[in-house]
Amino acid sequence: MFRTLFVANKASSCSASTPLKAFRCLARAGYSVKANREEAKELESPEELAQKSKLKAKPIDYSNNAPVNPKKKRPFLSGSKYESRVYQLPKWKEALGEIVIRSFNLDMDKVRAGPVAGSYYYALCKEQGLQFENEPLSTTARFFYEDLKLPRTFSQWFQITILHEWILFVRMRAMPFKYGRNYQQKLVDRTFSDIELRLFDEMNVNSGRIADQYLKDFNSQLRGAVFAYDEGLFTDDSTLAAAIWRNLFGGRKNVDMVHLEATVRYVRAQIYVLSKMSDREFAMGKFKFVSPDETVYRLTAQQEAEMKENVKRKYEEMDRNPDLLPSERSKLSYDN
Repeated sequence: MFRTLFVANKASSCSASTPLKAFRCLARAGYSVKANREEAKELESPEELAQKSKLKAKPIDYSNNAPVNPKKKRPFLSGSKYESRVYQLPKWKEALGEIVIRSFNLDMDKVRAGPVAGSYYYALCKEQGLQFENEPLSTTARFFYEDLKLPRTFSQWFQITILHEWILFVRMRAMPFKYGRNYQQKLVDRTFSDIELRLFDEMNVNSGRIADQYLKDFNSQLRGAVFAYDEGLFTDDSTLAAAIWRNLFGGRKNVDMVHLEATVRYVRAQIYVLSKMSDREFAMGKFKFVSPDETVYRLTAQQEAEMKENVKRKYEEMDRNPDLLPSERSKLSYDN
């Protein structure tokens, strides 16, 4: 029931340089199914599948929005101008930084873990289920709260966030160990520093002792969820669906099997896209989660080879550039 099908496509002229662009190009082109049409018709997006649910259950505690005071709402730590991907340092600071990197021969693949994993990737994970009182939901948040009927609570937001963090952990563990471990640690560190701030500023927790108890509980939830999702990833979709049911859906009895299948499809789509990214692309922050209203199609061998060749050509030219700044250099592979 929970077997996720990725559709094989006809050869195409899409020459996108990254997996996500290639998949979206294929989806826009509307390629037909090459698989057995009796087993699979046009592949639906997770959102389309979830909306086919016949269960009339209402979201649990749907009216229980997180008690956020808009006047005290704290912006993303990654929303700081200093961590923004478009922020430009003053020229003298930039020049000084390049001198320091060159003089001390700093390993930028380790330094980069902070702004990429601790800032950019954490913001991505946080945004997927983020919701504030009297504010419209994003497309992904609507998928979780309206299509999947999940309650709009702080605890549920955390479960959505750690599901996305685990998806990134899977890719980080495939990186060289010293770099992958560093990326994971930066992501976890930023998660709990941000949760602690939100507990005090948004959830009106006034006691440090109570906040510590919450943080310990959230840490246990993270560890348990990662273990359960890992087991599901390396066994089968039924086991993965069971892990999602226990964690994301809180093990409730009236869960809709269609919702579980849609969530498994959503997870498998993200992991498939990540599996086609090179270490360097991922480490540079080139990944974005595929929206649940988009469909991921499997690349043919020819399309995958073309995409890898484009990526290889791009980074070979970059590495040969004598004007490449020390901060832009990387030892990570771009052809894996």
